[in-house]
Amino acid sequence: MAKADAATTLETEPARFPDARFIGSEIYRHSSYGGWHPLRIPRVSTTMDLSRALGWLGPGNYITSPRAKAAALSHWHDPAYLAALQRAEETGAVDAATRARHNIGTHANPIFPEVWRRPATSAGAALMAAEMLAAPGRIFAPACGTHHGLPDRANGFCYLNDPVLAILALRRQGLRRVAYVDLDAHHCDGVAHAFAADADVLLISTHEENRWPRTGALTDAGAGAGLGAMFNLPLPAGVNDDAFALITDRLILPAVTAFRPDALVIQCGSDALADDPQSRLMLSNRALWATLAALMPLSDRVLVTGGGGYNPWSVGRAWTGLWGVVAGFDVPDVLPAPAEAVLRALSWPQSRLGRNPPAHWFTTLADAPHHGPIPDAVRARLDVLTARLAVWV
Repeated sequence: MAKADAATTLETEPARFPDARFIGSEIYRHSSYGGWHPLRIPRVSTTMDLSRALGWLGPGNYITSPRAKAAALSHWHDPAYLAALQRAEETGAVDAATRARHNIGTHANPIFPEVWRRPATSAGAALMAAEMLAAPGRIFAPACGTHHGLPDRANGFCYLNDPVLAILALRRQGLRRVAYVDLDAHHCDGVAHAFAADADVLLISTHEENRWPRTGALTDAGAGAGLGAMFNLPLPAGVNDDAFALITDRLILPAVTAFRPDALVIQCGSDALADDPQSRLMLSNRALWATLAALMPLSDRVLVTGGGGYNPWSVGRAWTGLWGVVAGFDVPDVLPAPAEAVLRALSWPQSRLGRNPPAHWFTTLADAPHHGPIPDAVRARLDVLTARLAVWV
């Protein structure tokens, strides 16, 4: 994708929250997992370009991510695994033993030219964000959100685990109670692996039922205070904006409010959107933005990340809107010409949708709302979780 021409971007407009910061990097512009992989598409670079084209991103609120060093990552990741990732980038290959031990060089987690530098850069953003949040603030780091990574193995396209590293770094800042809310279509198995037994980390995950990694059962409560500080809500296919608004009001907001977090980490993967090929959920990007907007006031230290998202138009539009929520920009009804040009420069020939994209993918940021009936399964599962929440509180 062509970088937005600085001469055609709008002048940077003032944010409602001027202390909000966007952490990004140019490494994502030309880095791909490979032409056949779901992460072959541009995501972070599209978000950066579209935000700049809207006048939402300038030198005053943009920060270039550092690349984390192995020593900083070893707070959670196995040094032998980190060394294996570095060797894989240097040599462009792994042997059979390394592939079996660390799950790299596989179909899901391939070796590509930046297989160490790219995840180390997103992890660097997570660590930087946590350090900055020693003071109150709002930070958007769209490249973070790799919630499947395990201490010594790549997992589900995730080589490192940015949310875990961020939460641990926040704790090192003296912020004891951290709430983690995960809105991705896939369950945050790596984050649960790290914190299921930690009473000072609240975990809330909404994710599609019977979808990989097939963890995050309704009955999983963790080992936190009372009946546990973990609330998993598996969602049936077809869940729409009205159902998600109910979930936000009955579960997400009451749980975070009751927990009284010192800091809040929100993973906003966009693969739960209707136009994404990797789930059967039917949310509009407005649903993500509305939940984020409702959560933001519940802590004075907030880190918002990306996550899944495999349609270049829907992820770029959704994540740009997330930045708008974080910083307090108003979404225009119709995109200005420079922003439309960013979206028209995208391509997705491997997908049927990409060969004939609808016009609104070019001309608007916000999807039309996706209204509809609320499935009985959602209501019943909310009853289970809210009953447990009442005892937990």
